Amino acid sequence: MSASIKGKRRAGHDLTSGPITSTLLLFALPVLGSNVLQSLNGSINAVWVGRFLGETALAATSNANLVLFLILGTMFGIGMAATILVAQSVGARDLPHARKIVGTSATFFFAVSIVFAVGGWFLVDAILNVLGTPSDALPLARSYLRIIFIAVPAMNLLTFVMTILRGAGDSRTPFYFMALAVVLDVVLNPLLIAGVGPVPALGIAGSALATLVSQAVAVTAILVLLYARKHPLRLAGADLALFRPDPALLRIVVAMGVPMGLQMIVISASALVLMGIVNSYGSQTAAAYGIAAQLWTYIQMPALAIGAAVSSMAAQNVGAGRWDRIGRITGSGIGFNLVLTGVLVALLYVFDRAVLSLFLTGSSAAIDQAVHINNLASWSFILFGVTIVLFATVRATGAVTAPLVILIISVLFVRTGFAYGLQGWLGPDAIWWSFPVGSVASLALAAGYYRFGGWRTLRMIKDERVAAGEPPDTGLGVPRGRAGLSEAAEDE
Repeated sequence: MSASIKGKRRAGHDLTSGPITSTLLLFALPVLGSNVLQSLNGSINAVWVGRFLGETALAATSNANLVLFLILGTMFGIGMAATILVAQSVGARDLPHARKIVGTSATFFFAVSIVFAVGGWFLVDAILNVLGTPSDALPLARSYLRIIFIAVPAMNLLTFVMTILRGAGDSRTPFYFMALAVVLDVVLNPLLIAGVGPVPALGIAGSALATLVSQAVAVTAILVLLYARKHPLRLAGADLALFRPDPALLRIVVAMGVPMGLQMIVISASALVLMGIVNSYGSQTAAAYGIAAQLWTYIQMPALAIGAAVSSMAAQNVGAGRWDRIGRITGSGIGFNLVLTGVLVALLYVFDRAVLSLFLTGSSAAIDQAVHINNLASWSFILFGVTIVLFATVRATGAVTAPLVILIISVLFVRTGFAYGLQGWLGPDAIWWSFPVGSVASLALAAGYYRFGGWRTLRMIKDERVAAGEPPDTGLGVPRGRAGLSEAAEDE
């Protein structure tokens, strides 16, 4: 009997059997909770910095956080590639191969993080100058960003461990440790900024240090827990040799990860172009758009969480050869997106003026404009949520190039082209209408690829096994046909 079949102990939770709808929902909810916590963390920390240190410090952290977003976005693709590979191996009951993927990916992930940290430390002034950081904010941004660069390895390692666990079917443990990191960060921020007792007031450096400490504590704690529980994917004893990267696996991880990382860059590039167009209409329009876009981030959270759940669940089923379940997983994901995102959009339509007035007090004209922007554009995120689910399914087999091409066409060319080209006719409304136009284009292309594309025949890892079968839109195998389905299909 092979090593892949011997062990009965699972690396996570089995997503290849049982009811699809309830399993997908229970898996997605902790992912959604993690997304909400991360967003709240950023918002609360911005409040602390703004209140204690003022607008200049807030501008400094905004510039520094843009750099951090680009770094994390670059690493996002590698982490997701490893997650999909692990999920396929777990679905195929091949834990030795899953550990091999973890070892190769972890070493590469950490090594690249160290390069970013060291390079960023020495190039911090050049980076901030390229961003055009205001001169009065430059010293503060330098102090903040240097500590953030030190925190990058811990931040990336925590993200990596959490995504691997989700690939193995465990979304609850990552949520608990994300909550730990967020609580520590939120509590430490005011203490380290303003000082308390023997702790001196560190100013903006204190905010960055809070992030460093919270991330380091969280990643240490989650690793201690996994080793204490003897998690099947931990590397210990003879398995420590698996930290030496396997060249063949590394090529697969990079080949998958780069296109997924580029998707973050595509979305960021589109956001920057649109922001430039918005700024040409004055500060009032920019303020109205900025706050509407902030609310859209929360609207997209259910779709992003569902997409992550669909990706992990579909990848495990690809690994198990359960192709009879893939279509139903996709259908359930689309259904949840339509309901959850639809409800949030409807609530925003009803209560948009009350919510927007929390941010734009004293400027009724800006509130009116933000309401108008929301009315034209917010419903489009229901469509984009469906696209996220379709992308999540096809990526589970290793199809990562087609989603990238679709995003380039729909987001860069269609959306930004519409916003720029139709200004003479529609004025600023061309920008707001570009979101529905771009979403319709991406959904049509994604649905066409899902229906007619060759993603079902892709092979991510060529070996002897029998069967191995996203970013907010403002600023996730070895298929052998339909054979090898020895288990009866479970119905919902």
